[in-house]
Amino acid sequence: MGRLAVLLTVLMTTMMTASASAAPAKIHGGMAAVGPATLTRSQVAPGQAPTVDVAAFWMDVTPVTKKDWLAFVNRHPEWRRGMAPAIFVDAAYLTDWSSPTSFAPHHGNEPVVSVSWFAARAYCEAAGKRLATTDEWELAGAASVDAVDGRSDPAFVRQLLEWYGRPTSMTLPRVGGKANVWGVRDLHGVVWEHVEDFGAAFITADARRDGGGRDVVDFCGGGALNAKDPTDYASFMRFAFRSALEGRFTTTSLGFRCVSTHRPSRRTTSKESR
Repeated sequence: MGRLAVLLTVLMTTMMTASASAAPAKIHGGMAAVGPATLTRSQVAPGQAPTVDVAAFWMDVTPVTKKDWLAFVNRHPEWRRGMAPAIFVDAAYLTDWSSPTSFAPHHGNEPVVSVSWFAARAYCEAAGKRLATTDEWELAGAASVDAVDGRSDPAFVRQLLEWYGRPTSMTLPRVGGKANVWGVRDLHGVVWEHVEDFGAAFITADARRDGGGRDVVDFCGGGALNAKDPTDYASFMRFAFRSALEGRFTTTSLGFRCVSTHRPSRRTTSKESR
């Protein structure tokens, strides 16, 4: 009888744990609650601990879109193409737009790209938010649809490798893909994303554009494909890409989203809960 009681206790505990992991994501004001959680870093810089406790924060459910950016530059014309100071943006800043205040029809729900780190920070600050730290982004990005850390799930890892091994498409998908366990969407498979502390990346890289205008990143000291653990390839690529960036640098595959330490005040809309 005692053994049966133990088995029932284990079963109930397992069911409670499964229920907790499947709890609905907290979405409010277009942002999802992430953490608190302990992140096991995939890439560890000299002097860094292999794990870090990441405090709870709120992250935009989707990347910032072109229509979001248009609303921003209408309120802050100093960040329009042709008006932003050259010290903050490079020559390719928003060159995929038809004009400083217009883009191709029906592309408003695509993520905005060709935006510099300085410009992305300005957008987030205007919204009372900020860019995510690397650890915050990596914590959110490690989550699969049903686990806080999906990096040990072969199916999740395979999806990541398929995207990071695929050439960048000239046509970006609309935001709003499948949500991970936190309720955040499009962290993988859409665009690269700015982080606040991109300069902390420790992999040396040289970034440039080739003659055809495509984005090229050459990795020094061995390619990412030579990483010892192939499951780390995706994170290796992210860290290598970040290490290639400068504050004014833009690419046609680099966008961003914002985070906040505090719960957003605006109500969730039907779009945000889709």
